[in-house]
Amino acid sequence: MFDLREEGPTVDRSNRLTNRGRSYGTRLCALACAAGLVVTGCGSSKSSSSAGSKKLTIGISLSLTGDFADPGKAAQRGYQLWADHINAKGGLLGRKVQLKVVDDLSSPNQVVTNYTNLITRDHADLVFGPFSSLLTAPAGQIAKRFGYSFLEPAGGGPKVFAEHLSNLFFVQPAPVVASGNVFADYILSLPAGQRPATAAYPSLDDPFSSPIADSIRARFEAAGIRTVYKGIYPAEAPDLTPVMSKVAAAKPDVIVSGTQSNDAYQQVKALIQLKFSPKYMFMSNGSNSPLEFPDKVGVNNTTGIFGAGDWFPGSPEPGSAQFTTEYTSKYGGTAQQIDNTSAEAYACGQLLELVAAKTGKVDNATIISTLHSGSWPTLLGSLSWDANGAPTGSFHLEQWIDHKLVPVFPASIAQHAPLAPKPAWNG
Repeated sequence: MFDLREEGPTVDRSNRLTNRGRSYGTRLCALACAAGLVVTGCGSSKSSSSAGSKKLTIGISLSLTGDFADPGKAAQRGYQLWADHINAKGGLLGRKVQLKVVDDLSSPNQVVTNYTNLITRDHADLVFGPFSSLLTAPAGQIAKRFGYSFLEPAGGGPKVFAEHLSNLFFVQPAPVVASGNVFADYILSLPAGQRPATAAYPSLDDPFSSPIADSIRARFEAAGIRTVYKGIYPAEAPDLTPVMSKVAAAKPDVIVSGTQSNDAYQQVKALIQLKFSPKYMFMSNGSNSPLEFPDKVGVNNTTGIFGAGDWFPGSPEPGSAQFTTEYTSKYGGTAQQIDNTSAEAYACGQLLELVAAKTGKVDNATIISTLHSGSWPTLLGSLSWDANGAPTGSFHLEQWIDHKLVPVFPASIAQHAPLAPKPAWNG
């Protein structure tokens, strides 16, 4: 058993406790020279080349093991797919792209070591970001210290933008806190008689997850939807059944889950065991994995669960059709099985191409100054950022229907009407 808490220390993925309010600065200085890099080849295994050489080396730290391994590998697929794509066209400004990927073990400590080594020891020309806000905030500081641009596909929590990093660009349509807005918009657009009356908010103690649930809760409470449960559980919780038992006992009409990946699967499996199915269920992360989610919870238990998305098969955005074709050709499967994280990582490469086409250069200073001006068309839509790297667009609402994730709101992009109420579990 473990204690639920409103506030408290964050547990990193290497089981070290770090104070949530504590500045990263001291830790970064101490860790900058740390050793122990775990190397995983991606593309060539040779050390990266210096600027001006024939190859353009991009250093990347990803969670290939640990709590974020599933989405970390999805990001790796997207990065590699873009590198293959640009190299097939002769490279970026005539330079073949070489990715150097290292495993951060899903640990904030290791990610600092990795980016320090990629920049100072391996002399990567550029760097791309890791997975999760937990790792992106300290990693972005390392890139900033050395004057590197930091295009990152999966770190958009409040703590990331609170660092005020002018070199950082979150490659999604909006900050992650805003990803829940589209679910709140949908629920509050329903006729009063169809809206849920009560809500529960079980959330992971994580800078990505709980802020999304908190943002939705603020809007729901303001609209008169009563909170019957709110709890935060630690990352090392081995079993979420005690948490979800309290949720089920409160009998909420809607569950808003502030989740990552493994805890999302645990939540659903616990609710199946408890035989409690809410009318509506939204998960901040985990349910948006088209392969892992049905595999972990059972394909018949996905129906009706909502999530936020920024890319979908059949999207008309620039490069989307080509990305889909290239992905299924390289990795197999169907378009419906492509993880959004792969599309987000691919979009980082698209942005480099756009900068190169506009300026004829891809050095770090040029990337930073160029992306801070105007709007940039990608397979995720047109992207632009504020001074702290927070994007200024919005997400769409997606839902599991007929064993597929499909966009359901707003109506302008919907491929199916929202399914409500959520069917009972079939597991």
